[in-house]
Amino acid sequence: MLYVIVAEDIENSAELRSIYSEQHRARISTLVDQGRIFVAGPCPKVDGVELSNAGVSGSVIIAEFESETDAKLWLSEDPFVIHGIYQSVSLKPFKKVFP
Repeated sequence: MLYVIVAEDIENSAELRSIYSEQHRARISTLVDQGRIFVAGPCPKVDGVELSNAGVSGSVIIAEFESETDAKLWLSEDPFVIHGIYQSVSLKPFKKVFP
């Protein structure tokens, strides 16, 4: 089943993101290689501004997991979760309807 993960960053997360971004992206790349990522990416703080200039307010990931338990386990091992970059994380089952 697909699950949507919506994460909100702590204030001034840019430095921590830069430290752990490679590890975070590597984990997501593994899901991409397995064909399990529907969409994933950061949420810029300001529309139309480069990420490096405005910063990031959080992330959205929609990915396929066997169960909610598996999704929670995967999420708990993410470097952004482990190192406190996300101040809150929401995980919900997701059903694609359109397009």
